[in-house]
Amino acid sequence: MAFAFLAANPDYELEFYDESVRAPLDSTDADYIKRKIREKIDRTSVTVCLISEDTYDIAWVDWELEESAEKGNTIIAMVLKGVDKAVLPRLVREKELTFHAWDPQVLARLVREA
Repeated sequence: MAFAFLAANPDYELEFYDESVRAPLDSTDADYIKRKIREKIDRTSVTVCLISEDTYDIAWVDWELEESAEKGNTIIAMVLKGVDKAVLPRLVREKELTFHAWDPQVLARLVREA
């Protein structure tokens, strides 16, 4: 994950608590999956949406962003390095959130200021 490299880099003052789901949840029960993801969102104050060419089409991205917004999290949308063209997730478009080109220093500043 990009954040792990940034957190380990002494040139960046970035402290974060990674609440991503690393292992797939062994379930097809949507309520269970939502509950597990919601538990992780509840422990955060900032949600970073890293945007690739396929992010808009990944299951749960829109729901996770909606849950984060409803909780009051600051949502930071940043396009991954090397991505020239992408469809933004629905919430990013609807709320007209600023999305940023990949820049670790900007990301660190945005998280700090959130």
